[in-house]
This record gives sequence, C-alpha cells and structure tokens, in this order.
Amino acid sequence: MTKTADGDHADVLIVGAGQAGLQAALSLREEGFAGSIRLVGEEPMLPYQRPPLSKGFVQGTASADSLVLRPRSLLDELRVDIHCDARATAIDRARQELVLLDGRRLAYGHLVLATGSRARRWNGPGAELDGIMYLRSMTDAAALKERLGQACNVVVVGAGFIGLEFASVVAKAGLAVNVVEAADRPMARCVTPTMSALFRQWHEEAGIAMHFGARLAAIEGKAGQVAGVRLDDDRLLPADIVLIGIGGIANDELAAQAGLAVDSGVVVDELLLTEDPAISAIGDCASHPNVFAGARMRVESVQNAIDQGRTVAARLAGKPLPYRAVPWFWSDQGSLKLQMAGLVAQTDRLIEIGSRHERRFSLLAFRDGVFAGAETVNRPADNMLARRILAKPVPLGFAEAEAAGFDLKALAAAAPA
Repeated sequence: MTKTADGDHADVLIVGAGQAGLQAALSLREEGFAGSIRLVGEEPMLPYQRPPLSKGFVQGTASADSLVLRPRSLLDELRVDIHCDARATAIDRARQELVLLDGRRLAYGHLVLATGSRARRWNGPGAELDGIMYLRSMTDAAALKERLGQACNVVVVGAGFIGLEFASVVAKAGLAVNVVEAADRPMARCVTPTMSALFRQWHEEAGIAMHFGARLAAIEGKAGQVAGVRLDDDRLLPADIVLIGIGGIANDELAAQAGLAVDSGVVVDELLLTEDPAISAIGDCASHPNVFAGARMRVESVQNAIDQGRTVAARLAGKPLPYRAVPWFWSDQGSLKLQMAGLVAQTDRLIEIGSRHERRFSLLAFRDGVFAGAETVNRPADNMLARRILAKPVPLGFAEAEAAGFDLKALAAAAPA
C-alpha cells in the first residue's frame, strides 16, 4: 500500500477545482482560516469561468487566459496549494485519505467534494461519428471553436441554456442552425411557459429553426463524419456539427464508492455535510435540501457554487449557518439577457412590468398567492431587487405586492429587512 508522503496532508482538502471548489478555498482565507488548504483538479488549467465557453470563447471574443478566475500568484499568496491535472480515484474514509490515479494518498482533516457534473451523453445509433460535440469544459469549447470555421450546418440537441446560447452565436455568424428538443418548449425546466414562448419567437425571428416534441432516431454520417440528424418522424436535418446539450450528470461516483449516500448527487444536509462529519459536498455535485423548492435538489449554477463554497468555508471556520441562499440564474442569448431569481417554472400567476416590445421587461411569478421569483429580460436591476425580496424572512404576498403597484424597489426597501 502506498503511504502518505510527508507534506501530503491538508487541514482542508478540496476535490474539484471549479467555481465551487475555488470559492471554498478563497472564502476559508476570507473567514480567517489559518490551516493548510489543498485544491485538487482534474483539468490541466487553473480554475476558470465556464459560462462564457458557449458564447464569447467559441466566437473568439474571450481568450482562455481571460477566463481564469484567479492567477496562481494570488493562490500562492493565499497559501492555497493547487494541483491541476490530478485525478482522484478513491476516498479512504477510515484513514481520511484521498487516493489519486498516480497512487499518491493525500491525508485530510476535512474533505470537500466539489466534483461538479459532466455532460449527459447520447448513445444512440451514430454516437461514434466524428463531429458530435459536447460543451462542458474548455477542452470541449476549444474543439468546437476549431470546427466552426469549416461548418455550414449545425444541429443543437437540447433547448436549454447552453444549447440556445450556442445556437445564438452560430446563427449570428451566418451558419444554418436547427435546434431539436424533446419537450414542447425551450428551457422548460427553468422558465415559465410565457417566457418560453417569447424566446422561441425571438430565436425563430433570428433564423434559428426550432423543433419541439422531437427526438433523435439516429445521427447519420459519411466516411465516419457527421452528415445529418434523423428525427423520430424520419425528417433528416443536415449537419456538419451536432452539439449535444441534454443536461448534466452529477460526478458522485467517488462518494458512492466510499459508501456515502447519493441521490442524483452527493446527499448533504442543510449545512452541506454528508453522513461522514469529515466530508462535505458543494456545487453541481451536491444534492441539498432547498428551502425555496421545499425539496431536495441539485442546482447547476454559478450562484449555487459560490454560495455553497462560502457556506462550507464559514462552517469550517467555526461559523455554521444553514444553506438558504436565494437561487438565481442567467443566460445570455444573443442580445437577450435572461435572468431568473427564485424558482419560477411551476408558478400559477404572472404580472408583467416593463416593455415586451422593447425586450426590456420582467415577469413577477406567484405561487399560491406568494411571490416565488422573477424572470427578467434586459432589466438586471429587477433581478437584484427580486433577490432582495426573496431573501426576506417574511414571504411577500400577492395582495401586498398589488397594493404597492408591483413596485419592486419599494417592496425591496420595505420592512422586514
């Protein structure tokens, strides 16, 4: 058995060098934590922003260097020991050691799992063809960017945020784009039917062909290269590139193999602790009790990654508080900046403010007479105000909102604080 080398111990060992893992390390220092911190990541580069990969990076307006979240010099200054291109293969809970692919064993006082998620693969006929792409990492984005210069026809499978962001970029570049979605509307899991309908209209006006209630039967090729996408109604869509964007899967295998509970993610409590008091989980991989959903859920967003990183850091620094951050999301699709505060997909009443014609408006969403969140288009101030309202200890009722004329600024300023 490989022994733990001298110096291969960290008071806090973080597995996963994405947004959540890096934030946990930074927040530990902000909280005054003086112990040793080690960050271990599979990718060969420093932690970087992922949202621009589907937009600025593939269209050439953002470089790889510009996406780096913190330079190595700052991490050195903060005494965050970072190991890139290092893959974890097992957790020895009895010895409190993390086993790496190269055989090293890293001892920990507390282990934070920030292993993220990966793109769900499509495994139907033609899945082996060259030209089928995914977009989760910088490596994925670089390969996609390289191919775009030789492409004329692009098929995007999945009308979620990543798929529609990418579709907007390539349509603007003059490529023919078809979007295929099994659901009956875009972004069905995240936004209201009203917002879905508007974004469908706007994307179609931009020249993007949208196919809803459609499923892949096969991806067809010629000489090993993608040539088209066959739908289940036998339509054939020409394609030089097929981008698959059908959701993510939590990287929870490391936890499961160590005997920790998993449920479409690593199961944690409201303090983000697993059943092992020496192990936490945060970010995309963590299945946590969410007070806004009233249920356990896994949230894939920058907000969730940052706030959970801060929450676990505060607890490890001796300031435990339950995770109750307001969920919020954004998606830049062409000239449209869509932002969501709260969980609005299953709401039952909408109030519209602003100008839909100018594409600067907000939908205030209520569920059972209580404010559940807001969807905003090109009105970022409304998003900020909605988040402040949702963070209040007393829920905002529809009658109160109506009496105030649905003035978000006034409602955000009103007591209780």
